[in-house]
Amino acid sequence: MTPLLASGLTAAAIVLLMLLIGVARLNPFVTLFVVSIGLALATGMPTEQAIASFENGMGHVLGHVAGVVALGTMLGKILAETGGADQIALTISRLAGKKRLNWAMMVIGLLVGLPVFFEVGFVLLIPLVIILSRRNNLPLPVLAFPMAAALSVTHAMVPPHPATLLAITAYHANTARTLFWGIVIGTPIAALAGPVYTWYIAPRIGPLAPTALEAQFTGRIEHDKLPSFALSCATLLMPVVLMLGGALAELLWPATALPYRVLHFLGNTDIALLVATLMSFWLMGSLSGLSRETILRFSNECLAPTATIMLLIGAGGGFGRELIDSGLSHSITNLALGAHVPLLVLAWMLALLVRIATGSATVATTTASGIVGPILATSHSVSPELLVLVTGAGSVGLSLMNDAGFWQMKEYLGMNLSQTLRSWTMIETLIAILGLLICLPLSWVVH
Repeated sequence: MTPLLASGLTAAAIVLLMLLIGVARLNPFVTLFVVSIGLALATGMPTEQAIASFENGMGHVLGHVAGVVALGTMLGKILAETGGADQIALTISRLAGKKRLNWAMMVIGLLVGLPVFFEVGFVLLIPLVIILSRRNNLPLPVLAFPMAAALSVTHAMVPPHPATLLAITAYHANTARTLFWGIVIGTPIAALAGPVYTWYIAPRIGPLAPTALEAQFTGRIEHDKLPSFALSCATLLMPVVLMLGGALAELLWPATALPYRVLHFLGNTDIALLVATLMSFWLMGSLSGLSRETILRFSNECLAPTATIMLLIGAGGGFGRELIDSGLSHSITNLALGAHVPLLVLAWMLALLVRIATGSATVATTTASGIVGPILATSHSVSPELLVLVTGAGSVGLSLMNDAGFWQMKEYLGMNLSQTLRSWTMIETLIAILGLLICLPLSWVVH
């Protein structure tokens, strides 16, 4: 299949999804399933392989995301019901003031996002965002978009995220210099794509109806005494600390050392969230006077609204897998390789096209750096550190229906498809474009 035909088929499938979900108002999960199978059959895949590909893609994504969403929601529910999230919200409101809450959430997103994946940081912080928005009578997107933009920037451009570390290895970049430039370049990008763009788009997407999940975090029991700010923050940030410990273990000890094995185990995403959730049952639940039966009820009832989110995330993964297994993703990558452009632009284009084809920023960065790395080794024409950043920036552009983050934003905030495309897809695309526009002229002076 020619690259142009592959690109046309992929574009047609994405447009069809938009029309069926956004205009015809069909069920998004069913629509993703039907279009994914139809796209695979249109490329000539056998029927059995098309179905197996969708199932494998759905299972792979849910294997990573389902536990994160479930445990993160439980943790947020316990924080909300015990008043811990209220305590954090009140303290942040008092320190930042209502007019600067959006900037405060951006900073929190940058800090929390350093050691954790986007999906993890999002489920950890969204209860806090919901409570802050309700307490201060602010529209939910005003605080959610800056937080999510900051998480996306750190996920894409700042070590020690796995994809960034892989790109550092592929380009033989210096980790410390990459971290420095990632912070220097990433912070203004997060500001422009977060609070600044939110100021423009939030009033234009219209009102959002409260979601069932939002009710889990705002309908807490009243308490005479809120837990301390220190205890509340320790509970919220425990998974972040554990994951950071796992990342540091890789730098300090060999893989055979006992401290490495312990910290690496505790730093696993699912284990860190599991430990934090169990600790929240004790630290926040039992010490706040909640019975075991009440904690069990809270942890069970908060999962019901996440079912739709998990199904949509899984279906998006199935759609992305069909693009890979059918060869469409490979053909789209070849299209970028055929363009005679500067190395920074080539890495950015490759990452962006793989992102469109697979929906995964991690896969996009890994694939693009694997292709561009050998080219850089023979030319040495650009700073490898800037090449890491521009590859990461391209990897988050155009968040569409095969991206787990797209459905998280849509369902948690209660947006329709059009609202999500105009807000979240544009935020991610802004991050990608700004990354290229900043790194390209900077490469003329930084080598």
